[in-house]
Amino acid sequence: MPLRKPARDDSLMSRFDENGLRRYRARDAVVVILAVALVLALLEGPSVRKAGEDMKAGPGRSIVLALGRTSADASNGLQLASATRDLTGFLSPDQHLGTSGGGFSGQVATRAGAGGVPQVTPDAFPPSALGQRPPPRHRLRTLLVTGDSMSMPLDADLAQRLVPKGVKVDRDPHLGTSISKSDLVDWGKLSVQQVRKDKPDAVVMFLGANEGWPMAGPRGRQVQCCSAQWAAIYAQRVRVMANTYRRSGAARVYWLTLPLPRDASRQKIARVVNAAIAVGLQPWADQTQIINTVPIFTPNGYRDAMSIKGKQTIVRQADGIHLNNAGSSLLAGVVVGKLKADFRF
Repeated sequence: MPLRKPARDDSLMSRFDENGLRRYRARDAVVVILAVALVLALLEGPSVRKAGEDMKAGPGRSIVLALGRTSADASNGLQLASATRDLTGFLSPDQHLGTSGGGFSGQVATRAGAGGVPQVTPDAFPPSALGQRPPPRHRLRTLLVTGDSMSMPLDADLAQRLVPKGVKVDRDPHLGTSISKSDLVDWGKLSVQQVRKDKPDAVVMFLGANEGWPMAGPRGRQVQCCSAQWAAIYAQRVRVMANTYRRSGAARVYWLTLPLPRDASRQKIARVVNAAIAVGLQPWADQTQIINTVPIFTPNGYRDAMSIKGKQTIVRQADGIHLNNAGSSLLAGVVVGKLKADFRF
């Protein structure tokens, strides 16, 4: 039988031998792949960890997370990830924005009234919002309960509950006064005087039965209630008072909103006042707290009576504005609960 011709080698691998070149084996490819994987892991460790966190629970996620955390720690320690971003930033540059103004690069925080955006401070973040533990509770020694006639008889109820526990309760109501009208009392000045005199650890403010007066706007023109501009002026006055009462973080402020009154025209004022209170206290969420009375007393509009311990009970006075003894006692329990969360007594 004639011999079969040897199969032709079409791989051309012989060219390496003919030219004295090195042949690479599969093992060499594996080594290169592992080396590239190691480099990528070091350079993009945080990305690997993020990918693992986005995966569904299972063995694969556990493996990727373990590798990602290790490589991320190494990458951060060697500062390779930040170096990579700097070196490759030209591949995805920011849109050219010219000199249109604004921007965050090199921005210097400005104070309110200085012509720039007001600075956000750490006081705006309560620990709970950041997933942190609350600070240790300090002893409540002095409590200031103030406001207009809305603060009565709440101030007496709080005194009855707290004085036996060693808390000094300063009751300082100013009947017929309001934030929007300073003829009787200028609350901006009064709050300074109260803090200087009492140095309270906490302040309970309940004010608003007499609101709705015109207030001077930025240019001195009188602004009528109850526009957004009026609300902004009111909120600014609340903010000034709250900043005084919080004593640079040494005190906590509990500001009560208005339960809706019976009269429809006064309900409109109450809603604007409550909205302004919420805005006014925003910069110091760590030291100020709104106690919203609307869900307690008027969740679906005005009502004279509500169920207390399973019994229908009248909670408003005949004027349809103020709380009576039963309503005040109920509210005092809510306030004491808020105080207990922040203080020891």
